Amino acid sequence: MRITVLTVPDCPHAPVVAERLTQALDGLDAEVERIEVDDPEQATRLGMTGSPTVLIDGVDPFAVPGAPASLSCRLYRGPDGRIEGAPSLADLRRALGDADAVDN
Repeated sequence: MRITVLTVPDCPHAPVVAERLTQALDGLDAEVERIEVDDPEQATRLGMTGSPTVLIDGVDPFAVPGAPASLSCRLYRGPDGRIEGAPSLADLRRALGDADAVDN
């Protein structure tokens, strides 16, 4: 499994998503890459719809249909309805589990 985290430079949510990914990946075999994006064309090419964007095997499991490429901050709604700047640990585990099930 390959995970790519797309962020803008100095994204305040980058440390949060990194910490949650580390917790969510406990025991899973995955390669994690972080890419800083500072150009709108690069954001479009990589599929970034706000910072941070998490791609699992090139797919954004949290994508909102029709969301345009963006260098802005991205917000995620957690399972409890709260809005945060990174996917919740529960949502990351679910997305990683779904991707792992497809790989097997």
